[in-house]
Parts: sequence; C-alpha cells; structure tokens
Amino acid sequence: MTILHVEHAISDYDVWKRAFDSDPVRREQSGVRRYRVFRPTDDPNYIMLDLEFDTTDEAQTFRAALEGLWGSGRAAPALVGAPQARILETVEHKEY
Repeated sequence: MTILHVEHAISDYDVWKRAFDSDPVRREQSGVRRYRVFRPTDDPNYIMLDLEFDTTDEAQTFRAALEGLWGSGRAAPALVGAPQARILETVEHKEY
C-alpha cells in the first residue's frame, strides 16, 4: 500500500471541508482506495491527510493533480501557505 501524506495550514475548516467534499480531483477515479483526515488537537487550523493507493505511480499522478489544484487558488480556498505532500510506503504494520 502506498500513502500520499499531505499536511497544510488552513484558514477555516468548514470552508476547507466543503472544497474537499466537492472532490475536484476525483479521488476514487484517481485510484484512492481510502483516506483519513486528521487535525491536531491543539490546532484546528491545520490538516493532515493520508490517501491510500495501490501503486506509487497512482500516488505520484494524484500528487501532481493536487499541486495543480493548490496553484489555482479558487479551487483550494482555505489553504494558508504551501502544502507539503510526501509519498510513503508502508514497511510494517501491526495491530494490537
């Protein structure tokens, strides 16, 4: 499993969530198998996302689509500053 991990500051969670839910980059059609949204308990204006893909190529293509979206401004209205996006590979997983 390959994960695209994204972090960025936001100005307003509700505005960000509406934009995220509108799905302008078509997550499911782009190969996203599942996603998780996180917010630090001490900073409601910061978002972290994990988007899971079957392949690294899908994650790289999706990251490029996100970078285009972030550059548009109007499609990413609540972003503050430059988002960070990293492609991660799961090397170990254990549940208790």
